[in-house]
Amino acid sequence: MLCTRLTNATFLTMDPDHPVARDLGIWRGRIVGLDEAVTSLPAREVIDLQGATVLPGFIDSHVHLAWTGLKQSTPSVAPCRRAEDVLAVVAEAVARTRGPGAWVEVMGYDQRALGRHLTAAELDSVGQGRKVFLMHDSGHGCVVSSAVLDLLPAGTPHQDGFLAEGAMAAARRLRLPYSQSEIADAVERAARTCLAEGVTAVAEAGVGGGLLGHSPVELGAYQLLRDQGRLPLRVQLMAAGDTLRPREAHREDGLPRALDLGMRTGFGDDWLSLGALKIFTDGGMMARTAALTAPYEGLDHAGQLQDDPERLTQLVVDGHLAGWQLAVHAIGDRAADLALDAIESAQRLRPRPDARHRIEHAGLIRPDQLPRFARLGVSAVVQPTFLYSFGDDYSAIMGAQRAPWMYRGRAFLDHGVTLVGSSDRPVTDGSPLRAVQFMVERASASGRPVGPAEAITVEEALRAYTVAGAYACRWEDRAGSLSPGKRADLVVLGDDPRRVDPARIGAVEVVATFVDGREATAGKP
Repeated sequence: MLCTRLTNATFLTMDPDHPVARDLGIWRGRIVGLDEAVTSLPAREVIDLQGATVLPGFIDSHVHLAWTGLKQSTPSVAPCRRAEDVLAVVAEAVARTRGPGAWVEVMGYDQRALGRHLTAAELDSVGQGRKVFLMHDSGHGCVVSSAVLDLLPAGTPHQDGFLAEGAMAAARRLRLPYSQSEIADAVERAARTCLAEGVTAVAEAGVGGGLLGHSPVELGAYQLLRDQGRLPLRVQLMAAGDTLRPREAHREDGLPRALDLGMRTGFGDDWLSLGALKIFTDGGMMARTAALTAPYEGLDHAGQLQDDPERLTQLVVDGHLAGWQLAVHAIGDRAADLALDAIESAQRLRPRPDARHRIEHAGLIRPDQLPRFARLGVSAVVQPTFLYSFGDDYSAIMGAQRAPWMYRGRAFLDHGVTLVGSSDRPVTDGSPLRAVQFMVERASASGRPVGPAEAITVEEALRAYTVAGAYACRWEDRAGSLSPGKRADLVVLGDDPRRVDPARIGAVEVVATFVDGREATAGKP
């Protein structure tokens, strides 16, 4: 007997052997059959979906759940467009903060809205001597008060209180760690938001260290949620690159650096597992720190790498030799050169044909770099909504020649590169359907075309958030399509994204999200 049979729907299975179905049977959290294979079988529960469209649950292959959840419960200056309004929010946060040594944390900062960066002196004017940390929305910078600057190591670079990349990480380390219970609560909040948007599985892009880790024992917060039955979707954790340490392994193991106990990609179960090793090579376009081969338009610099190129290359090689899948953050084309060179060197030392290394973001990829992605078997994990939200600004700072190369779609597919969709939430909107709309239309929020030649079809865009996401996370045997034997993780939509006007795809209603065969949007799976 089936646990559940879903009927009267258009199931877009993403499985070429059975692309469309009307009925789907579920037993113990797995899909057991479609259409005539299950239509006549008894079921404990039959759910009439009343003509809805059903897809495999969306996979968001690059998110920051803890940061998202913390941002949801932290004062934000995101709506502010004047310095005095930002400072008013900070002043209010200072007034609500208890204890003389407590940190005052505020989210949502973006200098582009103000036309300049705030300064430490301005934060001091409302900070009452507190340690104020104003987080940049990109995750690649912050503005801090003098009370924080005074605690930083001598020589830490900053611009009147604005710190970028490694300097920001140094300031964050003064605040860390968050408690496991704080992290767990934040992750649960963010996960519920994901479920409401049809996301059933995510790859958390860097825990335990790096720019955006929240504790050296961060993995324990996710395990706490799992143990308490509060983890509402499936999570694959990327370990931050700096969590690898030299270990005294046997010389035949060939492990120059490893995570404690030798754990690596693949450890865990269907709900919580270790994924790729996350390695930052550069910054971001929003903060003007993505590493380019030519300067930003109107600026006298070309961004920056996160570290000495040789050290970054060695970390990539060591991670590969230790058996990890690699997720290399590379937004600018100079950073992509470094990432591709390092991966090629690693593969020469120890060939791993199915390593499935990934370039996270691939924000600016020159035409000559596309064949290298394909030859090395590297996936491109892109964030289409960046260009919907920030496309006008990014086009201006890249200039007319480079703007068409940003966050590509069609060119990756035409070169045989696996194109993977993701959000990088909370940097911007996390809805997969709104990302699909951009991938089809290639138009910013203002309506400006952004690389229109990179547009792809609705079916190709949906594949980036299902089949390709499963491949990038090494879940293709259990997720990504509505096929017998795979997880019964699915999203019920109020309309068919293939049939509506492309301008309406982002507004298609998410009616329900199922995880493990049970509706999970409104409560625990």
